[in-house]
Amino acid sequence: MDRRDLADLLLFQTVAEEGSFTRAAARLGRAQSGLSQTLAELERRLGVPLLARTTRSLRPTEAGQRLLDRLSPAFRQIGEGIEELQQGRGRVSGTLRLTAGEYPARAILIPALAGFLDRYPDVSVDLDVSDRLIDIVQGGFDAGIRFATHLEQDMVAVPLGGDVRAVVVAAPAYFARRGRPERLEDLGRHDGINYRLASHGDIFRWLFRQGERTVQVPVGGRIALNDAPAMTEAALAGLGLAYTFEPFVADHLAAGRLETCLEDFCPLWSGYHLYYPSRHQKSAPLAALVDYLRAGPSLESGGGQTVTSHTARKLP
Repeated sequence: MDRRDLADLLLFQTVAEEGSFTRAAARLGRAQSGLSQTLAELERRLGVPLLARTTRSLRPTEAGQRLLDRLSPAFRQIGEGIEELQQGRGRVSGTLRLTAGEYPARAILIPALAGFLDRYPDVSVDLDVSDRLIDIVQGGFDAGIRFATHLEQDMVAVPLGGDVRAVVVAAPAYFARRGRPERLEDLGRHDGINYRLASHGDIFRWLFRQGERTVQVPVGGRIALNDAPAMTEAALAGLGLAYTFEPFVADHLAAGRLETCLEDFCPLWSGYHLYYPSRHQKSAPLAALVDYLRAGPSLESGGGQTVTSHTARKLP
């Protein structure tokens, strides 16, 4: 292996993760032009194109993706080896790469980071905020925060609070204009503000409890969004009914800007969990974050017990 390959492969992985030479250069603190030249030289040495470039996008080629699938676990092992050395020196230091949805990032993780980073000044955090379901091993992340029902297999999960109730909400003006649904069958006569799933683009089917069964209800409507805050704004504007989660809209409910309906049918969802691969040893920064969150006020229930994804409480 050429002595330059290891460093250049790490640059390739970063560019592929960011999907942009500009963002990768900012993350690495390097010039964009130099990064592009380095990747072109790597492709020349390997004899295959690794990135497909257009004026608007950048993505791995088929050969590049196969290489990335091998690189991510290999670089993770190298990083864990370095972290073990740092642990041996009695210091908690290094970069903690995390992924989280918009709401848990804003409501759980970011408020905790001030105290955590103050306690561990040698730790830095690289946070990817996205509602897309991400393979954290392939993506090179140390941990993620998601609903328990969305966890990948073979993950260790630490609960961050209790279960979360789903709600169907609309603005008072909408209910005054269209009436308030009282049965699930009534939804067929209403406009839904639909959510397009970030992972595969399908429209989310609203989930309800009916007796002992969980039922999926497709709701018609002329608006579909892929962003939860924008969906709330659409509901506030009186554009229809929105299926969301109570903490997302608690302030609007308290102020009367939104009202709920179909309360008897709305289920509890298993709450947010911080999760990480069970087959990898926790890095020192991740172990410190787990301990910090376990001791923090965000753990309203569950006693901070570690669970695996196959035992986590599922959506009723």
